[in-house]
Amino acid sequence: MTDLHITDPTPLNDDIVLENSLRPSRFDEFIGQKEVVDNLKLYIQASNDREDALDHVLLFGPPGLGKTTLANIISKELNAGFRQTSGPVIERAGDLAGVITNLENRDVFFIDEIHRLNSVVEEYLYSAMEDYIIDIMIDKGPSARSVQLNIEPFTLIGATTRLGNLTSPLRDRFGVVLRLDYYRPEDLFHIIVRSANILEVDIDDEGAMELARRSRGTPRIANRILRRSRDYAQVKAGGVIDIGVAKLALDALGIDKIGLDNMDRKILHTLVDKFTGGPVGVKSLAVAIGEDSSTIEDVYEPFLIKEGFIQRTSRGRIAQESAFKLLGKKITTNQQRLFK
Repeated sequence: MTDLHITDPTPLNDDIVLENSLRPSRFDEFIGQKEVVDNLKLYIQASNDREDALDHVLLFGPPGLGKTTLANIISKELNAGFRQTSGPVIERAGDLAGVITNLENRDVFFIDEIHRLNSVVEEYLYSAMEDYIIDIMIDKGPSARSVQLNIEPFTLIGATTRLGNLTSPLRDRFGVVLRLDYYRPEDLFHIIVRSANILEVDIDDEGAMELARRSRGTPRIANRILRRSRDYAQVKAGGVIDIGVAKLALDALGIDKIGLDNMDRKILHTLVDKFTGGPVGVKSLAVAIGEDSSTIEDVYEPFLIKEGFIQRTSRGRIAQESAFKLLGKKITTNQQRLFK
């Protein structure tokens, strides 16, 4: 039976502790995203040479690609303190002020899911980012007054999977904006080998590459698949993951050669069979497969779009030729017209 969460790139409860042990602590240990890493190294070196705060950094891209890891590495390379929170957690301006006023010079303040910040809190962040000042309102009514607090120069690092959901005023205040993209199988291979060494998993190169090819370009999924394959090998194959064991473990998990799981295939089948290839709105698609629309958009669609199986248009989702071929279906007349 398929583990429904195995290819979900968002962190699960059992990922959090293990990810901390596998997380690289320096750029030299970080694999992949070469252009992003090279740019960050340059900016950090310049900041260290000047001994001033690094420009605010915005990291965006699909979940599970290393945004939190890079934020941690940046703080270590700056030899600075690190404070972490997430957008939904900061509910009031006072919560924000409590964190920011305790930051020391050049510290890093990391906000995950920054696109989910409360709009009132976001406005307080503007002056903090630009002028290192925060204005707090005390009391209410006629006795209300504004108190201006000076704060130490700091670096805000924001991470988001939805760049388009950020307001323009907030987005424009980031001096460094970097996109993380899906990893190549070759990079995931090295990530799996590194993780296997840390976890003391016996895996050969062919087995590691098989896992890498089916990890949907995402390190978090690669590490999760490695752990599940380790369990399979321990019980059924003497603890060694070779290519044969890797294939059997992945088949047991319901992950095919492309990296698609049962939910991916259900989405494609529904789009092709029930909606004749589309276009269909994401809410209608969500109802048809019994899944939340935001889960489809955040978890499944990015990979299906990347692999060319579906297209997101203003009219809705449309199945592409490759989806019909994968499912062994004939392309409808309507779809033939759309492809021309």
